[in-house]
Amino acid sequence: MVTTRLNEADALAHRAETRRIQALQTLGSDRQSTLGQFFTPERAAALIVGLPFLPEIGRIRVLDPGAGSGSLSAAISARILRERPMLDLEIVAVELDEAVTVFLKETLRDVEQTFAAVGSKATTRVVVGDYIELGTSLFGHADALEAPFDLVVMNPPYRKLAVSSAHRRALALNGAECPNLYAAFLALGAEAIVPGGQLVAITPRSFANGPYFGQFRRYLLDRIALNHLHVFESRSTVFSDTGVLQENIIFSGTRDGRRSEVALTASLGHTDTPSERIVSYEDVIRPGDVDRFIRILSGRSDTSVAETMAALPATLVDLGVQASTGRVVDFRSRECLTTAGDTGAVPLIYPGNLRGGVVQWPRDIRKAQGFAMRSEADSKLLLPRGYYVVIKRFSAKEERRRIVAAVWDPLNIDLPIAFENHLNVLHARGEGLDRDLAVGLSYWLNSSLVDVFFRTFSGHTQVNATDLRSLRFPKLDDLRAVGENREPQLPTQKEIDQLMSEMLGLGVVAA
Repeated sequence: MVTTRLNEADALAHRAETRRIQALQTLGSDRQSTLGQFFTPERAAALIVGLPFLPEIGRIRVLDPGAGSGSLSAAISARILRERPMLDLEIVAVELDEAVTVFLKETLRDVEQTFAAVGSKATTRVVVGDYIELGTSLFGHADALEAPFDLVVMNPPYRKLAVSSAHRRALALNGAECPNLYAAFLALGAEAIVPGGQLVAITPRSFANGPYFGQFRRYLLDRIALNHLHVFESRSTVFSDTGVLQENIIFSGTRDGRRSEVALTASLGHTDTPSERIVSYEDVIRPGDVDRFIRILSGRSDTSVAETMAALPATLVDLGVQASTGRVVDFRSRECLTTAGDTGAVPLIYPGNLRGGVVQWPRDIRKAQGFAMRSEADSKLLLPRGYYVVIKRFSAKEERRRIVAAVWDPLNIDLPIAFENHLNVLHARGEGLDRDLAVGLSYWLNSSLVDVFFRTFSGHTQVNATDLRSLRFPKLDDLRAVGENREPQLPTQKEIDQLMSEMLGLGVVAA
């Protein structure tokens, strides 16, 4: 009987995978993009549903919002058949796209029939509709989902929510500021579970840090305690047959759970055997961190780096330094753009001007690198002559470092300076920094230590001014000592890391 049950579980999952492929073939890529649909492959579904804890006996009530063709519903059903045959299962699956619900209903009928064939009990229900509307009472719907649930398992749609959208306004009235559909699904999922119930999801990693998802993180993490985080080292393997390139994580959390430990696992894709380790909850979400960044420490070296950074004495505020985005949005200031060196023009700096730790101006980057003021308002976009540290807001995936910093050296250029909006600028209350501090900050930001730390809480290539403000820094005197008698032009990475190691009294962090 055990062998029969295991075979039936495998067959159920395989049949669901066949339906997933069929469902994808019936949908055009435009419709998938419009709805944010990325159906879950069989192996990824098994990895996702492997995270939650399951009771031995009794009943488990499962919600699968944005269910697609039913891959996750089939996967949790298959796991229960293998591991908890005495557990009664109830599934409520929600799907908006009526074309897909044909496959979803077939999958859930398959679940009921497979359970019955081996003497287990499963009941299922498909709800066709908009999960956000169904999940909030603000749209005048009855409680069609009959919450709460013991487990919510989801691969939510990925698409931005306009500030003016009814969905986003309704969620905000409930205290959840959700800039993306997947955040909205997670917020509603956290509300749908009983105390001690679990939420498990595969999502983009982008919500883990940065100001864009700050209020949402606070909302979510006030309700659930993280139990498990799984990170994929490849962007292209999980949803390879949908053409999406996205840094994804899987996470599970418990409603009103204990915040003591978090299991961290990592794999190249969804078909590899993951590595696993257990860390303190405080290593993932720092006590007192108002931004509630989720730091994903994939190895012991990450933990060591995080501990080193946490022990550093200063923030930018302590150093008397401010971080701002560049003030010039070039398409809004077209009438001011001109050739570098034109009479009356000041230097205009783009990310392409950053090279080897210095700002090279002018440089052949196919951009107009002069900024000529046409009105008094234009003068407010400039910074006075001085030393500044500039950091790319967006770096390419292939770049060695996520944070790419350089020094603007005003030598021989007795002019104000304009920085384009794709740059972050470190300054002293709108004035230049002293030279030694600027060089020291550039060396620090270009170090492997900072790069490794930044990657623990940032899964994308964007570097926000908020991210820079959250970083820890060495003492002011130590940074100035690094910059003293050194050129802004960066030496080799090994030399930078050796210098930072000597400053902090540490072993060298590998590049």
